[in-house]
Amino acid sequence: MSDRSGSFIVLDGPDGGGKTTQIEKLKTAFEHQGKSVLVTREPGGTAIGEKVRDVLLDPSNTGMSLRAELFLYMASRAQLVDEVVIPALDEGKIVLSDRFLTASVVYQGIAGGLGADEVEKIGAFCIQEAKPDITFILDISMDASAARRRDREADRIEQRDREFHENMRQGFLTVARSAPENYRIIDANQPEDSVFEQIVEHLEHVL
Repeated sequence: MSDRSGSFIVLDGPDGGGKTTQIEKLKTAFEHQGKSVLVTREPGGTAIGEKVRDVLLDPSNTGMSLRAELFLYMASRAQLVDEVVIPALDEGKIVLSDRFLTASVVYQGIAGGLGADEVEKIGAFCIQEAKPDITFILDISMDASAARRRDREADRIEQRDREFHENMRQGFLTVARSAPENYRIIDANQPEDSVFEQIVEHLEHVL
């Protein structure tokens, strides 16, 4: 896929950062430019992946081990790459994804304690050559994140304690700062239009 004609853009970071909103704004902007856009999400994005998503996020699945959780995410991701991402990129589309491999590196690897390097190795096998051109980390304070999610029912992952979520947030920042050529950190505490302007400005230097 080194000669692919499409572009792969990922938005990731703590819950409540506005990833869905920014992806929709990007989709609209790209389509106004006459570009073909595919929007997807993790876990999910395929019929099989959405079933895995239901299992992963179901609050009743309290007995799920962290390793089982990791491999379910990876299974959904592998299906998404094979069925959706690679074909879309080969067709020259812009793929916008709500989360990707970095989420597992942070959630299960760093915050969960399985080890970032170990998760990276497993993830590399799952995604093959489907590596994002750029990953935006929408960073948001834990208080702001909780406030934005107040009116919706928390899923199994969101129900974890504040310490986990603080470790997760710091994990995203650590990963992003370790590879500035692949990541951009965006202050998602700002109004959504300001966040969008920052994303667009960075994209002009990448795509």
